[in-house]
Amino acid sequence: MDVILIPGFWLNASSWDGVLPALEAAGHRVRALTLPGLASVDDDRAGIGLADHVAAVVAVIDQLGPDKVVLVGHSGGGAVAHAAVDARPGRVARVVYVDSGPLGDGDSINTELPVVDGEIPLPDWSVFGDEDLTDLDDELRERFRAIAIPVPAGVANDAQVLKDPRRYDVPVTVISCEFPTSMLREFMAQDHPYTAELAKIRDAKFVDLPTGHWPQFTKPAPLGDSLVAAIG
Repeated sequence: MDVILIPGFWLNASSWDGVLPALEAAGHRVRALTLPGLASVDDDRAGIGLADHVAAVVAVIDQLGPDKVVLVGHSGGGAVAHAAVDARPGRVARVVYVDSGPLGDGDSINTELPVVDGEIPLPDWSVFGDEDLTDLDDELRERFRAIAIPVPAGVANDAQVLKDPRRYDVPVTVISCEFPTSMLREFMAQDHPYTAELAKIRDAKFVDLPTGHWPQFTKPAPLGDSLVAAIG
């Protein structure tokens, strides 16, 4: 199976290095993506928006030919994955959301992150909640900050654009790290805005992987195993 790994904010393809061995050992063909503006701190990020990141993923889906693919989206990459499904619903076998979920039409990923000169650098750790930072020790925080690349502001602030209701027919797996899946199910039962789009998906599975928001750093091997199990 062709598996496309979509990183979250401040990260590029290298952030998935710790989960690649499990996927490759299972026989999957893996494409870890570096989205526009995220190759280097020296990249020109002016004018890059959410639609550009979605288009980059769709282009890879199209390049891989007629067979179906699996999309894996971490954090903000989940919104990108969902929009790519909307663009190519017949080409995606499953979406795996890693501490993430589908973003609904008209919503933005995160409008509260501080913008500096048109981009969003990795903020001070105090901006994040305790749940985000579970297991992210000083060494991992130093490593993360060393590789972090500013996110184009438009990616965080632009409104999601979705058009094809067939996106709800594509099965998903949610790997929940910060909060237990029981909380997600409770939110869905209560029609909580956070899970409104997820609740519309007809086939959704839930997996608990207790750790912080960056399991590719804090629990890379268990995350790799969880991805293999989700893909099947």
